[in-house]
Amino acid sequence: MLPAGMLFAFGLQHALVMYAGTVAVPLVFAAAMHMSAAQTILLINCGLMTSGVATIVQSVGVWKFGSRLPIVQGSSFAMLASLLLIGQVYGLRSVFGAVMGAGLAMVVLAPVMARLMRFFPPVVIGCLITTIGLTLMPVAGRWVGGGTPGAPGFGSVANLLLAFVTILMTVAVQAWGRGFMVNISVLVGLVAGSIVAALCGMGHYGMVAQAPWFAVSMPFVFGMPEFHVMPVVIVLLSMIIIVAETTGNCLAIGRVVDVPVTDATIAGALRADGLSTLLGGAFNSFPYNAFTQNTGLIAMTDIRSRFVVAGAGVIMIGLGLFPKLGALIAALPPPVLGGCGVVMFGMTTVGGIRELLHVRFEGTRNALIAAVSMGLGVLPMACPDLFVHLGGLWRLLLGNGVLLCILSGVLLNLLVGSRAPDVVDAVDPMPPSSGPDNVLIKR
Repeated sequence: MLPAGMLFAFGLQHALVMYAGTVAVPLVFAAAMHMSAAQTILLINCGLMTSGVATIVQSVGVWKFGSRLPIVQGSSFAMLASLLLIGQVYGLRSVFGAVMGAGLAMVVLAPVMARLMRFFPPVVIGCLITTIGLTLMPVAGRWVGGGTPGAPGFGSVANLLLAFVTILMTVAVQAWGRGFMVNISVLVGLVAGSIVAALCGMGHYGMVAQAPWFAVSMPFVFGMPEFHVMPVVIVLLSMIIIVAETTGNCLAIGRVVDVPVTDATIAGALRADGLSTLLGGAFNSFPYNAFTQNTGLIAMTDIRSRFVVAGAGVIMIGLGLFPKLGALIAALPPPVLGGCGVVMFGMTTVGGIRELLHVRFEGTRNALIAAVSMGLGVLPMACPDLFVHLGGLWRLLLGNGVLLCILSGVLLNLLVGSRAPDVVDAVDPMPPSSGPDNVLIKR
């Protein structure tokens, strides 16, 4: 547990990084369902509040719920297609009913799903972390360009320069800063980039004046949820992606913070996913999973305290209760977020490469496993239209690069993996910084 000032500053970085992903799902869902502006704001506030609660449960832990690792929780974008399908066929109340039903099922089935982690040897974990970093790069690219490809001004010189300035400031603070400043390099980059954007007339803060000061999200605003078997089954099947992503993120974070990840850890994380999804359905929100965006931030700053992430959860609750604060964060120019994203997601990729440096390749088939797993993992990113002719559920599953990487890595390891020792005693060429210029805070 850190002093309040440091806890807030470090937590704010995590909140800023996860904010865009958290509000993206309700924004897209509301637009596709042709909801009003007031309903859209309601969905955003509900999502921020429940995301904050879910993050606290995941990181701090409540009884058997939570991994007790520095993991943030946010709305899963992978579930969006299924939820829109249910909303268009069965109606809005069935969407929240299906979310609640799937969340409850996840809580019950968590111990069974957690046993799958024994199929994740080091070569699979290394491929997984690397693929997570690579598949996040298109997100950073869209932010750098201005938000939405094809929109007017996307990829303009002004947006590219603003992203470059943000990268430059973040790297400068990380490379030449001292002590506390190094650990908030992402926050410094975000603030500096926002100031430059405001001076250049690129900031748009009109929504801040329109947003109310205080608003409390209430459950079942759209009416009591409706429970139908097929929508619940669809959401539960789609949550296979959440199981894979949460398992992979727990393993990745465990490697970054040097904490052993056991079956009990995974079970607690999945229970927290189920509980937060159940809570999300009750509070007009969506399924939750462990976010990948913050893995690079932890690797970059060496701030490993789970209470910092819990502080980010408190900040997210505040953003949900005080819409003006949320509107202020939402006004951050996308190129500024993109500049920081390039650095952080790149650090995630490097974390996977460091993990693979310890894998034995000589005399084993680990090179084949890594090549195929990462190759399949980046396919949906490299060719987004590859699975366009497949059915809805298959397209949803195969269009997720992280899931493809996990499935291929596990199956190939079972089929062609060697029984020889999988790990070599290698010297880590990039050890965590623990000198006087950086603050290494363990769990």
